[in-house]
Amino acid sequence: MPDNNLEGGKAPNRKVKLDAIDRRILRNLRDEGRITNVELARRAGISAPPCLRRVRALEAAGYITGYHADLQAEQLGYEVAFHALVGLDSQSDAVLTGFEKVVADWPEVRRCDMIRGGGDFMLRIVARNTAHENELTTRLTGVPHVSTVQTFQVIRSSKYASGVPVDDTEG
Repeated sequence: MPDNNLEGGKAPNRKVKLDAIDRRILRNLRDEGRITNVELARRAGISAPPCLRRVRALEAAGYITGYHADLQAEQLGYEVAFHALVGLDSQSDAVLTGFEKVVADWPEVRRCDMIRGGGDFMLRIVARNTAHENELTTRLTGVPHVSTVQTFQVIRSSKYASGVPVDDTEG
């Protein structure tokens, strides 16, 4: 879920047909969210006022849902990252949304994806140390309707890319 969501989690219905300039704007904002509008306009090959109008239109259409800063986990005392594969004892809407609501309140859970095959949810979680990881795992197993939890500690991350690819072709 994006940080600082501009639309309260709901994508608006307005659709903008993306052209090459819009795609350059999106790639630049994805890679460098703090870029100034003047620099963004220069990279997109247009002047600043129409660039700002395009950014606002992309936001309003739901292509851009928020802005955030990438933070260094270790600098903030989170030395361990792990994934948790969670299985529930029921896949009813009430149980699924109930689980999502519980983990949404845990600051250590950085991502919660409902998945298909092998479990119901895959979580990305950060912890201060292995003792904290164990505490979070125990807490997770105690959540109502959780039947299985399998954890995978991250040893090294060789790639982290936010957002999604933005193709050069229109589509």
